Amino acid sequence: MKAYSRYLLFVILAVLISACVESPSAPEQALLPFMLITSAPNATATPTPFQPSLFTPTQPALYAFDSNAPAPQFNLPSETPSPTPVPPIELTATISIDQLFPTQAAPPAQAPAINPTALPPLTDNETINFLLIGSDKRPGSSYRTDTLVIAILWPKEGQVSLISIPRDLWIYIPTVGMQRINTAYQSGEVYGGYPGGGAGLLKESIAYNLGIRIDHTAMVEFDGFRRIVDTLGGVDLPVSCAFTDWRLIDPSYDQNNENNWWLYTVGPGQVHMDGDLALWYARSRSKSNDFDRGRRQQEVLRTIFQKALQTNTFSKIPQLYNDLASTVVTDLGLADMLRMAPFAVNFTNANIRGYYIRPPYVSSWTTPGGASVLLPNQAELEQMLIEATTLSTYAVTRQTITVEVQNGARFDTLDALASSRLNFAGYQTIIGSADRRDYTSSVIVDFTPGQDATQRQTLISTLGLYASQANVLSLPDANNPAQYRVILGSDYEPCFQPEDLSH
Repeated sequence: MKAYSRYLLFVILAVLISACVESPSAPEQALLPFMLITSAPNATATPTPFQPSLFTPTQPALYAFDSNAPAPQFNLPSETPSPTPVPPIELTATISIDQLFPTQAAPPAQAPAINPTALPPLTDNETINFLLIGSDKRPGSSYRTDTLVIAILWPKEGQVSLISIPRDLWIYIPTVGMQRINTAYQSGEVYGGYPGGGAGLLKESIAYNLGIRIDHTAMVEFDGFRRIVDTLGGVDLPVSCAFTDWRLIDPSYDQNNENNWWLYTVGPGQVHMDGDLALWYARSRSKSNDFDRGRRQQEVLRTIFQKALQTNTFSKIPQLYNDLASTVVTDLGLADMLRMAPFAVNFTNANIRGYYIRPPYVSSWTTPGGASVLLPNQAELEQMLIEATTLSTYAVTRQTITVEVQNGARFDTLDALASSRLNFAGYQTIIGSADRRDYTSSVIVDFTPGQDATQRQTLISTLGLYASQANVLSLPDANNPAQYRVILGSDYEPCFQPEDLSH
């Protein structure tokens, strides 16, 4: 029971991120650190923007606004031109959203089977599996579960796999037939008679199509997400790749008026976010897509959990539970949350593996009825699911490796970004202070007694560095608290693709 409750804090906090859903009728709260809005509520005129410099000598500014850009076309958001932010001096490489998460893949050779064969069970009794659900449910309206994240826990080994499921995944829903996965919950609720209602049908659908047994579910709405993040005092989110999307200028403005929106850019850098900004970052997709949104949701989830461990969050568990009560439907109780507190302290972000159902695991397909959906590429998807549901030997090895990260470049918070990247790959990290801030090339210091060149090269590749032999220092020291030290130079590019990191 102790091992089980050790990880329940992660799961309880994980349900918060599932609040990051699309909700067209709910206004978004805008943070305006550079501008005072004085227009009357529901104004149609857009205030004259202030375009700040993205970087200052001491700390990079993390927001940019452009209300002179064309107003968003809500039916065709991808056709709206992107802003042109001022780039950091030392970070010149850019990666587009399409490069990070391509939305198109080769169409399947043939239509899917009407009743596809169920996938064999991939999880055993050694795991505890949670389904985190985000819904845009509002009183008196229909709703769908547009955010789905599976959390697979190995309590004894201290590992977690997160699997983000896109809402348009085309699957077989028992008693319903072929449909988008985000309709399963509502079908179980509306038509009635299914054991366990909406949660029961969604659990059965996931077991049938993905081979993952779901033990517990939690469904949350986004208002609770805002309150929880604010209860934590906000979070410091490492934004490795600059993100731009449309945002309502002020929550009192009419969101149906195109002139009341502007382009909002955040990052790169470590960004302090309150509940409103964290929600915007995790749920926006007008200028990206569901695959990129899944990545950002996992980033926020990791950061929330890290903040909970670093602060006196355990004393706030009753308050957190009260905040959740009105917006979360779950089979987890307050007693579960209280039992976990003493056992969560040894858990870190390096224990979490992230997976995303995206191309090449799915392909875009148009149904006979004209709906655009994502059709599973069964062989590729099953291979990824097997990896996600299997204990990782990489993770076991890397949990014993600690990397000290030092920022030797002028760009502030670069160490936090690199540390987050290493955590995604399973490395434990600590942040130290560099002797100077004018390194041109990054340096790897190897303190391991064995000086394993392959192990060292894996670390270098994980960071996206191609260090020459001259940039690697061999200093064997079995007593050093870290096995490696990374001194980041101006050659380090923080933007990375988490799905490309080996686990």
